[in-house]
Amino acid sequence: MPEIKERPILFSGPMVRVILEGRKTVTRRVVKPLQQPELMDDGSWFAVAQSHRRYGFGVSGPDAQSCANALAASQCCPYGKPCDRLWVRETFIDLLGTGVEHRPDPDGPLQRYAYAADYRPGSHSDEARKDFGLKHRPSIHMPRAASRILLEITDVRVERLQDITDDQAEAEGCFFTDYGQQCFHGGTGWKDVGDCPAQAGHQQRNGWAWDKTTSHEQCLLTPRFAFANLWNATGGDWDANLWVWAITFRRVEQ
Repeated sequence: MPEIKERPILFSGPMVRVILEGRKTVTRRVVKPLQQPELMDDGSWFAVAQSHRRYGFGVSGPDAQSCANALAASQCCPYGKPCDRLWVRETFIDLLGTGVEHRPDPDGPLQRYAYAADYRPGSHSDEARKDFGLKHRPSIHMPRAASRILLEITDVRVERLQDITDDQAEAEGCFFTDYGQQCFHGGTGWKDVGDCPAQAGHQQRNGWAWDKTTSHEQCLLTPRFAFANLWNATGGDWDANLWVWAITFRRVEQ
C-alpha cells in the first residue's frame, strides 16, 4: 500500500469559509518556474518534473497539454498525489495563557485556538478581539496541532490558468449573488434596485463573486471571471496565464 503523506497548505480567510461551507473542492497553485512546460526547438514540449541533482528527470510530449498531463502523472506535485492529505494553515490566535475563554459552541468545550476566518474585520467579534488585546498570528506560523481542516487529495492535474471552466470556478468557491436587488431607500418598503434613484449607492449587485463584495464592479457575468478576480486579489496575474496545479480534494475528519 503506497505511503500516505500529510503536507501543510495555506488558505486565506474567505477560502477557509467556503471550505467549511462545503463549496470549495479544488484549488489552483502555480507550477514552479522551472517546471513550467515550454516549447522546444524541435516543436515538442518539455518540463522538468524533478530537479534533484542526482535523481532529476523531465517529461515531454508532442503538444503542450500532453506534456502537462505527463507532468501531472509523474507525481512530482509539491502538494502531493491522490490519497495524500493536506492540513490547512490559516490565520489564528493561540489563547493559551491569555486568560480569554473561547467557546464557539455555547454547549461545547473551551477551545485553545480561535480563527480569523470565523469573524470578518469590523465585526463585533473582531472588535472584541481588539478589546482583549489579542493579535492574529500569520497562517504560515500555524502548528499542525492548531489546524482544524484536513483535506484528502482526489485528483491532480496540470493546466493553463485560463482554461478553467465555469463549473471549475464554482468548485473554487465562486458563487452567484443577488445582493442589492432590493433596497429600503426612503423608508417606503422593499423595492427593486432598478427603481431606486440612488442605484449608484448600492455596493452589491446581481452576479458572480468570490467573497462578500465591496463594489458592484466585483460582481461579474460568469463564475470564470469571478475566479479571475479572486486570482488577482490574492497576488496572482490572470493575464500571465501560467501553468497551474489543479488539486481536487475532499474534506475528511481529523
